[in-house]
Amino acid sequence: MGSASGVPGRPYRIVVNGTTGSGKTTVSRRLAELLGLRHVELDAYRHGPNWAETPDALFRENLRAPLSGDRWVADGNYSLARDVVWSRAVTFVWLDYPINVVMWRLFWRTIRRGVTRQELWNGNRESMWEHFLTRESLLLWALKTHWRRRRTLPEAFGMREYSHLEVVRLRSPKSTRRWLRSLERRVLNRAHG
Repeated sequence: MGSASGVPGRPYRIVVNGTTGSGKTTVSRRLAELLGLRHVELDAYRHGPNWAETPDALFRENLRAPLSGDRWVADGNYSLARDVVWSRAVTFVWLDYPINVVMWRLFWRTIRRGVTRQELWNGNRESMWEHFLTRESLLLWALKTHWRRRRTLPEAFGMREYSHLEVVRLRSPKSTRRWLRSLERRVLNRAHG
C-alpha cells in the first residue's frame, strides 16, 4: 500500500474514498481543479430526483461514459460499482480519518446543508430532521460503515484485479492538506520546467 507521499502519475484516473463525511468530494474537486480533470461524483449518478435510487445495473452503466478516457477523478463508496470504477483507476486516495474527526465534520456539514438548504444533485437537499432523528441518518451510516471499511479496503487492495492501484492512505485532514500542497508544487514545477 502506498504512503501519503505518493503523487498520482499519468494517466490521471483517480478514485477518492473514505467514510461518509470525510471530505471525499472536497478533495476530488480540488484534484480536478489542480490537474484539469473531469470530476465524477458517484452520488449524482446514484440518486435521482426526490432521492430515487438509480437501479443497480443502470447506475453501473451510467458510470462508463464519464469514466472513459484518462483524465478523471471520482469520489464515492459504492461497492456495487467497484469493478467499474476501480478497474479503470490508477490511483486510489483513501481518506482514512479517525471516527471522531469524521463525525465532527459530518455533524457540521449536516447542519450547514440543512440550514442553507444546499442543493446536492438532481434537486435533492438533505434534511436535518432525517439525519438527526431517523434510521436514515448519515451519522448512523458513518458509524456503521467506518470500521468495516478499514477492514475491507486493505483486503480489496490485495485482490489481483485491484493490485494495479497506487494507494495513497491519508490518516488526517492535515496529512491530506500536506499531500495536496505537495501535488500542487509538483504540478507547478512541471508547468515551469
